[in-house]
Amino acid sequence: MAMDLMERKAGNGLSTDKETLYMLGGVAMIVFGTGLILSNPTVRRYLSQLGLGNLAQAALPDFDRYLRLRNM
Repeated sequence: MAMDLMERKAGNGLSTDKETLYMLGGVAMIVFGTGLILSNPTVRRYLSQLGLGNLAQAALPDFDRYLRLRNM
């Protein structure tokens, strides 16, 4: 009886870890896909027509300067 309870707890912990891994993998795929879509010049042109402007420069205004300093 006690052994069955221990096996169930151990199995439940592994399934929780597996679910967390699947969730983090899904989030990573969403972020990667969003980056691919937003890197397309046509999509950026449409977004600027909607009034959103250049998202990369708005989100990271000092990113260009950082890259220049890093290359020095």
